[in-house]
Amino acid sequence: MKTNLVGVLTICILCFLTPNVGQSCTTFFIASADNSVFGRNLDWINDDGLVVVNKRGVTKKAYLNTLTWTSKYGSVTFSDSGRDFPLGGMNETGLVVESMALDHTKLPFPDSREQITSPQWIQYQLDNSSSLEDVLSSNSKIRIQYIPIGNQLHFFVCDKSKACVVIEFIDNKMVYYKGTQLHVKALTNSTYAESIDRWKSNKIPEPDKSRSIGRFIRAANMIQSYDQKTSTSPIDYAFKILSNVSHPAYTQWSIVYDIENLTIHFHTFSNPKISHVNLKSFDYSCLTPVKIINIDHTLSGDITDKFVDYTYQLNLQVIKSAFGDVLQQSMPKKSVNQLLDSLAIYPETTKCEQN
Repeated sequence: MKTNLVGVLTICILCFLTPNVGQSCTTFFIASADNSVFGRNLDWINDDGLVVVNKRGVTKKAYLNTLTWTSKYGSVTFSDSGRDFPLGGMNETGLVVESMALDHTKLPFPDSREQITSPQWIQYQLDNSSSLEDVLSSNSKIRIQYIPIGNQLHFFVCDKSKACVVIEFIDNKMVYYKGTQLHVKALTNSTYAESIDRWKSNKIPEPDKSRSIGRFIRAANMIQSYDQKTSTSPIDYAFKILSNVSHPAYTQWSIVYDIENLTIHFHTFSNPKISHVNLKSFDYSCLTPVKIINIDHTLSGDITDKFVDYTYQLNLQVIKSAFGDVLQQSMPKKSVNQLLDSLAIYPETTKCEQN
């Protein structure tokens, strides 16, 4: 009975940790001579979520799996699924990892590699990687857990060297684009190959699901038009792109990662005032409490010192807000509560290894 319950919970987690409403998320990268920024819009049904300061030296066991690792780097992540299950973030080396829905995703079948869920794959990379090479080389050791439904994501990753990579899983294999293969540093909710072909021909298909190709073309054109001598600052220009590709009802978070200066700027649907945090100001020792802030706050400007100590209750509150109503449409209330609690309690299984 317990095994069956775990199996059901696993399927539910992998289906519902991916935003499936609207699905019109956009990411991109622009660079000037002295700066580089990464922009990201999240579309979902509410703007509740946590910004989490993750610590170094923490040993973790993958949720419902056997893979273990100890974090090398501190990071700041954004999540509507609770601590340790991020949608994206940046670590202290300047590595940014972000995820978006992709219907064409077909994950690798089970093999000898250790498996991990998609959100924890993101946290794993931020915990252990400082470059694109680190991220790509991990594919020989770990894989995202196979499931025939849900869990359909692709990833856009950039590092401090101003290099980026698109990572997709097509026909049960990893496919990636970097260097000269990455004609435009942007990604929406279509395969990168189709997006580039449509951009080159300037033809938007009918129908264009979630306006994915249209958004890619607009973002790509604005990236190509960026001129550091005549345009606004890279951060302001990134927010301009995010506004241009946003959805009036579903765009909940707009985030700009300043990779060079290790700062993150963001606003939400309910709070259009821009906040920012400085990664260099956080204490990443796991001997000190994990810090969090609800992204749906009323503050603006530098909020680095506004973070509070993490608690299970705050974690559970955000998870319930994001997924409780959605899950209850297809699951009994008792099962929903078990699922949400299993996510909220997961951080208690991690262990600080510093003395």
